Amino acid sequence: MIHEDPRAYLLGMEGAALLRAFTGHHDREFVRARLAEVRCILDTPMDPVDVERAGAVEGYGLWAASYDGEDNGAFPLDTPVLTEVLDGIAPGPALDAAAGTGRLTRLLLDRGHRVTAVDSSPDMLGHNPADDTRVGDLRALPVGDAEVDVVVCGLALTHVPDLGPVFAEFARVLRPGGHLVLSEVHPEAVARGSVPTVRGRGNRPMRLVTHEHLLGDYLRAALAAGLELRRFTEPVPPPAPPREASTDPGPWDVWPWSLAAMVPEATRAATGGRPAMLVAHWRRG
Repeated sequence: MIHEDPRAYLLGMEGAALLRAFTGHHDREFVRARLAEVRCILDTPMDPVDVERAGAVEGYGLWAASYDGEDNGAFPLDTPVLTEVLDGIAPGPALDAAAGTGRLTRLLLDRGHRVTAVDSSPDMLGHNPADDTRVGDLRALPVGDAEVDVVVCGLALTHVPDLGPVFAEFARVLRPGGHLVLSEVHPEAVARGSVPTVRGRGNRPMRLVTHEHLLGDYLRAALAAGLELRRFTEPVPPPAPPREASTDPGPWDVWPWSLAAMVPEATRAATGGRPAMLVAHWRRG
């Protein structure tokens, strides 16, 4: 069970902003404003929410019907890089691992690839446009050895506890010279609360089980699997425009974004220039 107190998030954001000031990024007036805001937060009652954890199959099953219609801020960040990388790969047999409803499947299909889409959630696969869809786990892909020229995987690896077996599977199904293209939530963003929310039975609040894999974890897992790094990008969101602070924490379903709007100056200081995604391109030797 996760105990989510809105004040804890707000104070955490203020603390991150104050650390940036302590290391020289902001001035005396900024520090005074943040400390005054901290006192105000401590004096403002807010209702906490106890949140259950949902596994990937359960969570994405609950999310499947609305997933494509939601405004996912990650998509505009990684799409230009993914497009550029995939434009340089000749069409052929491809695997979309943890394919979900098919955002990356569509990028592959548009470029002439023959796509096999694999996901652990039958509900998500029900919305995927690939002709060949298979229910399966990232750690035991239902694909033969050296069967595909390219593997793509998006927004899935934060949900697995150990990257090693997953990268070993990616390398197994790739032909020599094949490509792995990965897009994932950056560990900094996960640490700031970028964790999917869903509503379970009885409308109970739930967050998908999510792990903060370090950048080195990705690199070590890929190198151990015999993959050669070709490109590694950490997209940064555009600067947030100045705005008046909200006084409404909003419904739990949009935490922490609605909470961040309550301390916009601290949020800009804590997150400005910091990556929200990672996009990587590896090749099997």
